[in-house]
Amino acid sequence: MIPTDPQGRDEIAAEFVLGTLEAHDAVRVATAILTDADLARRVAGWEARLAPLADLATPEAPPPELWRRIEARLDPAPAPARARRWANPWKFGSFAGAALAAGLATFMLLRPAPAPQFMTVLLTDQAAPAWLVQADGAEIRLASLNTSPPPPDRVLELWALPQGAPAPTSLGLIPADGRITVRPTSIRPSPGMLIEITLEPPGGSPIGRPTGPIQFIGRLQPAVGS
Repeated sequence: MIPTDPQGRDEIAAEFVLGTLEAHDAVRVATAILTDADLARRVAGWEARLAPLADLATPEAPPPELWRRIEARLDPAPAPARARRWANPWKFGSFAGAALAAGLATFMLLRPAPAPQFMTVLLTDQAAPAWLVQADGAEIRLASLNTSPPPPDRVLELWALPQGAPAPTSLGLIPADGRITVRPTSIRPSPGMLIEITLEPPGGSPIGRPTGPIQFIGRLQPAVGS
């Protein structure tokens, strides 16, 4: 059921763009925006707002030895045979394509399985989306969803609290551009981990624990498809 209240419609539009909806709900939204101009406008707005977050994706290069394996499969014959093979370019092209496909298949088989992906949207006390958090087994990335800066005499500090932990761990101060990537050493991102942002004095909490009020909060959940 598509919500009728403005806040509910905005939230489901945000979740649709983020890809966090269940499959059947995503289908409902995709169908609804074909005839629901207001919902389509909200989805387009979230798409424009979240487009810069694509820059957070870390490119992954194939291992160097892959190219050596492909070269070996492309050209295994001695020099005389290579010269004869060039006389029939169609045959060579077919062989090269098969070898390349075999090399890529080998790469996919040898490539380590991707680490589990987690995400959450930190909400304000009015349940409005404010920050996007993405994480894997070792890294946590935070990006602002057009939030206002803190007061001049305060800073925003990011914290993580794994389930069962006695106290949160500081992940650092959030810079003015609203983006931060951290690799915590004492904790690992996990489902249900609480992520929160507090308002602290300049330099951050002086006691290693939150001292200011919680401004935004959310829990990591497995990303759809991970």
